[in-house]
Amino acid sequence: MSAIINIIPKPVEVEFKNDVFQLSKETVILRDVECEKLADQLREVIFDFHHLKLSMNSIKKKNSANSIILKIIPESLHSEEAYRLYVNTKNVEIHSSNLKGIFYGIQSLKQLLFQGIKIPCLTMNDYPRFSWRGFMLDEARHFFGIEEVKKILDVMALLKFNIFHWHLTDDQGWRIEIKKYPLLMEISSKRNGTSTDKRKLMSDLQKDKSKIDLVPVSGFYTQDEIKEIINYAKERFITIIPEIDFPGHVQAVLAAYPELSCSGGPFEVSKNFGVHKDVFCIGKEEVFTFSKNVFKEIMELFPSSIIHTGGDEVPIRRYKKCSHCQSRMKKEGLNNEKQLQSYYTSKIGEYLEENGHILMGWNEILNEHLCEKAICQFWAGDFNLTIDHIKKGRKTIMSDMRYVYLNYPYKLTSLRKTYDYEPIPDELINYNKANILGIEACLWSEYVKNVEILEYQIFPRLIAIAEIGWTLKENKNIKFFEQRLQTFLRILEYQNINYAENEDIQIQF
Repeated sequence: MSAIINIIPKPVEVEFKNDVFQLSKETVILRDVECEKLADQLREVIFDFHHLKLSMNSIKKKNSANSIILKIIPESLHSEEAYRLYVNTKNVEIHSSNLKGIFYGIQSLKQLLFQGIKIPCLTMNDYPRFSWRGFMLDEARHFFGIEEVKKILDVMALLKFNIFHWHLTDDQGWRIEIKKYPLLMEISSKRNGTSTDKRKLMSDLQKDKSKIDLVPVSGFYTQDEIKEIINYAKERFITIIPEIDFPGHVQAVLAAYPELSCSGGPFEVSKNFGVHKDVFCIGKEEVFTFSKNVFKEIMELFPSSIIHTGGDEVPIRRYKKCSHCQSRMKKEGLNNEKQLQSYYTSKIGEYLEENGHILMGWNEILNEHLCEKAICQFWAGDFNLTIDHIKKGRKTIMSDMRYVYLNYPYKLTSLRKTYDYEPIPDELINYNKANILGIEACLWSEYVKNVEILEYQIFPRLIAIAEIGWTLKENKNIKFFEQRLQTFLRILEYQNINYAENEDIQIQF
């Protein structure tokens, strides 16, 4: 048999044997009681792919031939996400110490089943390189809705991603129901057009209204809809990390509640992109009250123990002339306006920890007073500062914008460039296991106006990032990846998902 198995991400170890297991209508799915839901999912996939409606039964002492077996063996593997897949001429068996491992074994089996009813006999031992394998979707700039999010979650599950980072708020829109503040839905979730000028991102300097398309953009998720998506992700062993971006990127909030600003407004939900000078006034107590009330509902809604609070791109321009901010600085003994953001982040971090949660933010939140448990997400800026914090024990996610920002054109960030990204620099090799949790791709949607463009930007680069997150560094090989990719692209076509064609994805500067 060929030494290449058409599965992405590439498994840790595969040993082939010269024969096949042939799926048929007589094949039976045998499972432990705990695996019943996963067995149902597998049966649906087999019917979808091959129109075979298999029967199911519990595992017996002596299993019959022509069966697919899902079996939990407690403490059998070193990682909770590890699994073993055995295929011989009589049976297919997936073993793990828990349901998560069984699920990932099924994802590998699904990719084999897509290729036909004859499955090569093999022994596969598999587990992930990183515990955090994430994808961030920005719906603040453009709103895509429940069905598209579920579609993306399905592919993420097949690729063994386990984190969906949901960017729900920004200057251009607020996308989640907060019952205590109804104006966020009435005002902050709508804008009357979008900038079409990609040359300028500094929106405070952009005044040419002729470059606004005047196409309304609106939408938000009710809390019931959020719960529906959370449950959908949970069935696929994906944790949703919500991001509420404070204290910058808040012009949509200020359009509804201008009293939270330094200047008092008035404001509108921004039609432009880039860094906005109007941010939360750190000198006002009502800003902290508002923030805590919002995060209270977020904590009650999302099961995740981690809450992403943004914290990127917070200009200090307004703080310098704000009497409230200057008074806060004097009262708290802050040396300069930059420390106001650190003060805010520390207070919110303390609040989250008091309520059993952990703050996560972009690397701009890093400071010597940041709560110990807070997680850093590196995207750009002072990487040496991030390295220093990692060496001191700071848990960190790697999202280097040069490699894993999927909104960039393929001519700037090609598939090859993305695949070749190594998230652990040489100076951090000894800190990998303890402090670098993993990798996360990001899709910012400023100029992503519909699902066709969205999917084109995501795929196939997200497939490459799946392999970075799961596959051992020494097992990666771009040539073999490109061969396996062709099969996975057929799966995307089957699921009616758009993707970039070969002539686009191979370009690299």
